[in-house]
Amino acid sequence: MDSSSEQEVNNQLVPYLKNLEARISRIEEKLNLENFSSEDIFEFPSLMPQNISERADSLETQIGQFWFAKVGIVILAIGIIFLMTFPYQNLPSFFPSLVGFILAGILFLLSNYWKKSLQFISQYIFGGGLLLLYFSTLRLRFFSVNPAVESNLIELLFLISISVIHLSVSYRRRSTYLTAFGITLLSISILIGNNAWLIFFTLILISGLSVYLKQKRNWNSYYTYAILLVYFIHFIWFIGNPIAGNKIVLQSSPLFNVYFLLIYALIFAYGNLSGERGERESVITILNTIINSLLCFLLLLIITLAKFSDTAAISELIGSLVFLFLSVIYYEKRKSKYSTFFYAILGYTALSVAIVNSFPKPDYFVWLSWQSIIVVATALWFRSKIIIVANFIMYLIIFFSYLVLEEKIGVTALSFGIVALISARILNWQKHRLDLKTDAMRLSYLGSMFFIFPYALYHIVPKDYVGLSWTIVAIGYYIMSIILKNKKYRWMALLTFLLTVLYILFVGTTNLDPSYRIISFMFLGMVLLVISILYAKRKKGSDLINN
Repeated sequence: MDSSSEQEVNNQLVPYLKNLEARISRIEEKLNLENFSSEDIFEFPSLMPQNISERADSLETQIGQFWFAKVGIVILAIGIIFLMTFPYQNLPSFFPSLVGFILAGILFLLSNYWKKSLQFISQYIFGGGLLLLYFSTLRLRFFSVNPAVESNLIELLFLISISVIHLSVSYRRRSTYLTAFGITLLSISILIGNNAWLIFFTLILISGLSVYLKQKRNWNSYYTYAILLVYFIHFIWFIGNPIAGNKIVLQSSPLFNVYFLLIYALIFAYGNLSGERGERESVITILNTIINSLLCFLLLLIITLAKFSDTAAISELIGSLVFLFLSVIYYEKRKSKYSTFFYAILGYTALSVAIVNSFPKPDYFVWLSWQSIIVVATALWFRSKIIIVANFIMYLIIFFSYLVLEEKIGVTALSFGIVALISARILNWQKHRLDLKTDAMRLSYLGSMFFIFPYALYHIVPKDYVGLSWTIVAIGYYIMSIILKNKKYRWMALLTFLLTVLYILFVGTTNLDPSYRIISFMFLGMVLLVISILYAKRKKGSDLINN
């Protein structure tokens, strides 16, 4: 290429590059990339976090400052407790407790000294001092051949006083952990006292305190712990209170202890009843409801069936009323979905237990089946699809239990079919309350009814009349379809007639008495002809309207 050609190319290229540079500058200005450097193009993100060293240092600090402090205080407290339980035969009986009181005082002084400079360690030391103070008081009466305090009542008053002081200080310090520790020590104290009424009323006080702290300070974790602790302490009492040195023997008095369980449940339920109406329930609220309702129900069931079986029916009935009352309260106050469900379903279950304990077999199956209607009615009030589904499952379980446990299927089986029919009608009548856009549950009940009626009549009615009884059932379905203007019952009638035809053809021709065979065939044939004529007239009338 000669110089003239090269000069011509340069003359064309230079304006093009300048134009391109100007366009890029406008793009950078539009995107605020004035400070963008070409070096940034080659700056790749690091595969390792830039602050990994800082994170490691933070983790090391957490372990060294906080966790070592907690573990160290616990190990130190355990060591001192072992030291105090050591038998000091040549020393006065009050000496170990005196040493414990002195050490507890030293821990309190250290806690106060480090209150500002080492705040977390100060709190842990203070908790250790409270524990040591309690155990030193306990040592006055126990762990010694010659105790310093002979009277169990005086020792109990000392322990309760220390526990109350512990709770008071913990409340002022706004510490959930120390407060939870305080109610634990108080619970141990009343178990050592080994008086049933003292235990029950103290547990009521602990329940009320937990509700107060949850609502005033939003201590949800403490509230959950209090629920678990209260029911656990009641259970410890029921198995004989081994903490007081007793043998494990189930308690048979007082009977009223089962009603204290319901009082706990009411108090804890009130504490969990917070928030605006219609507000979505939090996970912790649902969890507390599950723990409260389930522990109360299980303990009520175990205690009543194990040692108070004579009054189990009335106790379970009262429990059922309490649970259903709570379900109503939660629905009316909160429009609760899950809490309402748990209290309601346990209320129905308690009612079932009461029914089983009140009536002999197979009578209780009748009452259990009719209970299903009560459940459907209340579920519609609560607008709860969950209860409807759970009730249908329980309905099937009860029915199949009846089939398995009952040696001879009787008239009781018909009640299950009637209950299914009424339940389906109630669901259809109030379907708007559940926003049921499908017929799934109604069809489930109708399907159960379609199976139950023929099955029950097969076992109840003499063999010669089974076909006739099924025919009457099918006619009843047709009448219901006309009255209710519901085509589902026409389909049930058609299917029942088909079932009847199959039965008469395959069973009636061989096993029935000749006279009953003739009656069955003629009656069924005439009914089928009449129905055919009715369908023909209905079709003709429909065609005339369309034309």
